[in-house]
Amino acid sequence: MNGRPILTAAETRAAEEAVFATGVSVEQAMKAAGGVVAEAAWRYAGRVPTLVLCGPGNNGGDGYVIARLLKARGLKVRVAASGEPKTDAARAMRARWDGPVEPLAEAAPAPLLIDALFGTGLTRPLDPPIAGPLERLARAARLRIAVDLPSGVGTDDGALLGPGVAYEMTVALAVLKPAHRLQPAAALMGRLVLGDIDISGVSKLVEIGRPHLPAPGPADHKYTRGHVVVAEGAMPGAALLSAMAAQRGGAGYITLVGKATGLGGPAAIVRRDAPLGDVLADDRVGAALVGPGLGRDAVARSLLDVALGAGRPLVLDADALVLLVGSGALPGMPVLTPHEGEFARLFGALPGSRIDRARTAAERSRAVVVLKGPDTVVAAPDGRAAIAAPAPGWLATAGTGDVLAGLIAANRARGLHPFDAACAGVWLHGCAAGLAGPGLIADDLIAHLPRALEACL
Repeated sequence: MNGRPILTAAETRAAEEAVFATGVSVEQAMKAAGGVVAEAAWRYAGRVPTLVLCGPGNNGGDGYVIARLLKARGLKVRVAASGEPKTDAARAMRARWDGPVEPLAEAAPAPLLIDALFGTGLTRPLDPPIAGPLERLARAARLRIAVDLPSGVGTDDGALLGPGVAYEMTVALAVLKPAHRLQPAAALMGRLVLGDIDISGVSKLVEIGRPHLPAPGPADHKYTRGHVVVAEGAMPGAALLSAMAAQRGGAGYITLVGKATGLGGPAAIVRRDAPLGDVLADDRVGAALVGPGLGRDAVARSLLDVALGAGRPLVLDADALVLLVGSGALPGMPVLTPHEGEFARLFGALPGSRIDRARTAAERSRAVVVLKGPDTVVAAPDGRAAIAAPAPGWLATAGTGDVLAGLIAANRARGLHPFDAACAGVWLHGCAAGLAGPGLIADDLIAHLPRALEACL
């Protein structure tokens, strides 16, 4: 269901040590890393004068390899360093570079800048004697490529620890790290390329990949495809958006429960003015969605309480999340879909990165938590977590969260585990946004869901 593993700095070091224990040397890994970056730079930028910035650690060692390989291709290459190499492997690669090494502070800019100052593991702000020249040289360059990570970002939390210069390309070495997908660092990466250097690792954190959602077969019918019940509330248009998204997202039967009339929408959505508990008593109900446009009054509270006690798979969004404040652990592992404001109200000010906070919230609530935003994180109570690839900023418009909730409900109703259903919904949501293009509104997402779903068959 999900894509590439994402390793923290500690997990990356452990993966490297495991490879080194097999007899592969640090120097061999450094040559491989420098090789993939040099190849990516050559293919991306072509034959342009290049300045490679080298730090004192192994990332700087990669930089010396890059410089040597690009020079061998006939490029005009210069190297500037923030100091002398401090590891044996980096010193060995420095010795193989046959050109001068300029002090970082005195270096003149070049059209292509390759940043090999600091990679994985940075935890404190860059010192001004490094941050200043880096910013000056980066802003003067026409193209910028980062080796593994842009210098000055926190590997595990995506925090900015440096000047925050944007790059046109980042070549991630071996595996993705959280900063490749967490904001604000992710916005600096440009085109993200994963360089294979024969180092891999296992993590409970992954990138949300394209789900596999098989088309209905000859034995399927509307109920096996998933019956989703959506509770209407004070703003029935929001519930209708969710219902339409669930329908276009693959569910076979949609029941919209409430009193609203005249809103339009597909005739195939079944509308029932009946007690929610009676509708949820049907054993064919695969999932219930409560929250979009629900309201926060006594009637809304009653609907939520009925849903929580019905024993059906649940997706809880928007106003339902506000009504859940103080609830503690929830029954049946529902999927909760808060944005940052709702998350803070529901769980308080939790410490750590977005990944840490989502995991803590999932464990406390015994729910799958979809922490929405430009770097959406999905977390399960067992510690699994996933980060979405960047989605279009045009999603920052009213109703798109209602669409996401409906997509998650559709996948929950078809029988997916809550974590997998949430990840599938997030992926389809982002894919539909990309297809809809600039200026999208929530209704446009629904129109593009069939094409997004087609990509998953």
